[in-house]
Amino acid sequence: MSTSAPDVKPSPAGEAGEEGQGLQVWRVTEPYVADLRCGLGEGPYYEAATHSLRFVDIKKRRVHTVDLSSKGLETIQLDTPVTVTADIAGADPRDRIAVGAKYGVAVLDRRTGSYEYVARFADTDGEKDNERLRSNDGAVDPHGRFWLGTMTDIGLDLQPEGTLFLITGAPARGVRAVKRPVTIPNSVGWSPDGRTMYFTHSTERVIFAFDYDAATGAVSHERPFYAHDGPGEPDGFRVDVEGCLWQAVYGESRVLKISPDGRLVGEVRLPTKCITCTQFVGTELFMTSAAMDDGEGTPEEVALGGALFSVDVGVRGLDPFLFKLS
Repeated sequence: MSTSAPDVKPSPAGEAGEEGQGLQVWRVTEPYVADLRCGLGEGPYYEAATHSLRFVDIKKRRVHTVDLSSKGLETIQLDTPVTVTADIAGADPRDRIAVGAKYGVAVLDRRTGSYEYVARFADTDGEKDNERLRSNDGAVDPHGRFWLGTMTDIGLDLQPEGTLFLITGAPARGVRAVKRPVTIPNSVGWSPDGRTMYFTHSTERVIFAFDYDAATGAVSHERPFYAHDGPGEPDGFRVDVEGCLWQAVYGESRVLKISPDGRLVGEVRLPTKCITCTQFVGTELFMTSAAMDDGEGTPEEVALGGALFSVDVGVRGLDPFLFKLS
């Protein structure tokens, strides 16, 4: 890993309204794991029980786990797209975790590699599974419910046919459509005080904010929080303890640091274009990425596509919530 300390420089003209103001910049030049390349790396998640980082490769249908003490890598190969993971309340994550799979939320047995659905998107209308769709990004909320979006599956013509679902595991299992249609629904997260929920809709290039009721978990007052005007699309994010969002941008070789009032205040610059998601481990920010085809960038950018990166950004992230299954 090769990183540099943050420096401050003027922001280029037209960059999210920050012209003429200081912008923190971190630079990353090398991958965290030298020989790992994903087709579509996504969903990094810190597994505190084992001091390891989980993440998925949606295209190759894999769950990777990197031991952060040794950098040793373990991989589970599945027969279905897997898009995001979460720890389950009361379960040892070395045995079982929740995953977003093609048709809904499943529990993955990490010892055997087998999985079983506990909620399917089709449960909302009683129809059959929709073969055109798969899950994408999501997260567990403060009430232990799983927010998970769907989108057109890889290899099919992309259409605005997805939905942001809310999946309840306990006390009674249920699946509810909250926002539709969406095209590429991405990360969901919460402010440090738990009163605001954020949701990135990549194809709109907008991060939306909602009021989140801490007592009931109800969401209301949807409004734009941050509109991206660059050539890339905002992808996955995490929130730090100061309330800033660390938003990966697919196609721009960077992660944006966005203040609680929606201003661009910093960025991490990386050596490949397709940055997909972020995850804190202490003050270290880990970032996943996607592969690039020859001709889509410089030889270095293509060679590093799909790698895992990290940099110390000097602030800690919020801990994830646990999925309440029973």
